[in-house]
Amino acid sequence: MNDAPMKLVVVGASGRMGQSLIRLIHETDGVTLHAAVGRPGSHFIGQDAGELAGLGRIGVTISDDPLTAFLEAEGVVDFTTPATTNVFSELAAQARIVHVIGTTGCSLDDEARIAAAARHARVVKSGNMSLGVNLLSVFVEQAAKALTPAAWDIEVLEMHHKRKVDAPSGTALLLGQAAARGRGIDLASASVRVRDGHTGARESGTIGFATLRGGSVVGEHSVYFASEGELLTLSHSAGDRSIFSRGAIAAALWARDKKPGLYSMLDVLGLAGA
Repeated sequence: MNDAPMKLVVVGASGRMGQSLIRLIHETDGVTLHAAVGRPGSHFIGQDAGELAGLGRIGVTISDDPLTAFLEAEGVVDFTTPATTNVFSELAAQARIVHVIGTTGCSLDDEARIAAAARHARVVKSGNMSLGVNLLSVFVEQAAKALTPAAWDIEVLEMHHKRKVDAPSGTALLLGQAAARGRGIDLASASVRVRDGHTGARESGTIGFATLRGGSVVGEHSVYFASEGELLTLSHSAGDRSIFSRGAIAAALWARDKKPGLYSMLDVLGLAGA
């Protein structure tokens, strides 16, 4: 076992999640900020990462060179965009390091590229890195398995801040996938993403999604199981982005001594197959 602090790279370092990660890595035992990478052309390049994150100078300068940053690192924590994550996944595979991915909005092609990179890297990918949401996904799967589709409808409602660019959220899809697993169905063919106009009656067995955007909401998610005369609601509320940062750091430490492969937060938390 390696007792030295794990050397982590934060990509997307100038964003809100990047700054949250920098702050939390700085105060967490067992990890150290090895490098911080920003978007090419950003005016934050060359700035001290600690100063940007409100810590004061910590001696780590934000660069736009992920290749050099990954060379002597042990892991990268990535909450960026699908296109950027694809680049980082290839670099992490070349470097044979841990790649923790909290990026949402990935396409099937993106997912395939990440899975290919996981042949050489230890990849932990999740639509949500928090303990509470991943526990919630287990409860949703169990409820969906127990409550028959003929009698119970499933609806997923999510709300995020007004700057979020993908919908439904990665967490909403994670919860929808859990419900689909519980029912033994394919989410892609069973989900209803949009309702507008004269829609007709709700189709039995489908899983509906509703999206709200506004203000500075970090993340609100509810899964409704509705039957005649009963409503069961399973919910999670995120009040601070640090819950995602904590989960991501825990995932990196967990994957440090694992074999290359594609893992989820359920693996990290010992909940896979629960």
